[in-house]
Amino acid sequence: MTSIYHPPVKRSIEIAGHKTSISLEPLFWDLLRQCALRENVPINALVARIDAERLEADTPPGLASAIRVWLVAARP
Repeated sequence: MTSIYHPPVKRSIEIAGHKTSISLEPLFWDLLRQCALRENVPINALVARIDAERLEADTPPGLASAIRVWLVAARP
């Protein structure tokens, strides 16, 4: 069994034509992949949607934090 406690892994994502790097723990990358598959959208599109939602917040968190929070809130 693989430990859920693993350092963040940095990956490149393209949002609205701009590349950015995001560091997330493998558990969150797996959850993000699962959500994208469930919604039948590419990971980049899902991250772009999360990014747009976070920017509407009164105090927008960083993108990696927003992804983690979104994933927890999106859990069925």
